[in-house]
Amino acid sequence: MTAEEIESLGDYLGATPKPEDFERFWQARMAEADTIPLEFTFAQAREVPSSSQCEFLDLWFTGMNGTQVYAKYLRPRTESPVPLVLQFHGYPGASRSWAEQASFAGMGMALLAMDCPSQGGYGFDAGGFRGTTVSGHIIAGLDGPPEGMYYVRLHQNIRILCRIVRQLEGIDLARVFVNGGSQGGALGLACCALNPELVNRAAILYPFLSDFKLVWDLGADEIAYEGLRYYSRWFDFDERQQDRWFRQLGYIDSKNFASMIRCPVLFGTGLADVVCPPKTQCAVYNNLRCPKKRYLFPGLGHEEIQEFDDMLLDFFTGKEAVQ
Repeated sequence: MTAEEIESLGDYLGATPKPEDFERFWQARMAEADTIPLEFTFAQAREVPSSSQCEFLDLWFTGMNGTQVYAKYLRPRTESPVPLVLQFHGYPGASRSWAEQASFAGMGMALLAMDCPSQGGYGFDAGGFRGTTVSGHIIAGLDGPPEGMYYVRLHQNIRILCRIVRQLEGIDLARVFVNGGSQGGALGLACCALNPELVNRAAILYPFLSDFKLVWDLGADEIAYEGLRYYSRWFDFDERQQDRWFRQLGYIDSKNFASMIRCPVLFGTGLADVVCPPKTQCAVYNNLRCPKKRYLFPGLGHEEIQEFDDMLLDFFTGKEAVQ
């Protein structure tokens, strides 16, 4: 797409229905997560040693239904409270290397990078999803009640992680930031929406889980979104149930979380993105009611965008103004 086409979509708010009880649903899910006893441990990272400048630690905690969740924790060695970055990874991978994550420690920030359970990294989900799990986490649990979906449970696990953040020593809780691209962008948006009193700023790059119905209408239900096509082919070939499952997907659609976000958001879109189409990202951005700023990257797709990475230096230190 071109920048002009993006501008013409300034009023587009998305095609996926927003369930009428969306806010009540998530209030209840967060209340459930808040009843889970905090059980977490830190240990020296198994892959790398700590240094005189920074500790490299493995964090394990117990999530919903006994899920074992893992996160990398990097903490600069200092006596002063430091900011913290909550970093979320793309689909269906894992948190990036210790060396890459250490860039934030070099900025004087601690970092928690959580692995999504049962994807590419450590940690595993206890399962129990009703319906197929052969083709993507989007549709895991789609045949049962919405509270049994994979991403609903994942957002609850992130809530538990946010509770752990409040227990950490040496963290400046007034400077807790979110960073994520693709699936990580989707998780980051939901984290901001569901934990508004904790997150101070968020950097979101080409978010996944955005405007499922438009993805379907565009025929873009491939690659990351291919679970939609698989589910329709095998479980709803005549499309009689389509309204039901798109309504249920509305509980995890990034655009439906957007209006709940209060912190400033730095937003990036590659205009040649064929994995998360730019129009679906417009649905998210246009629903944001918080201070926000978007950068468009012509010729770049669903890939590493170094210019956006460099913007985090000023954004997380407060030098980048967001209106």
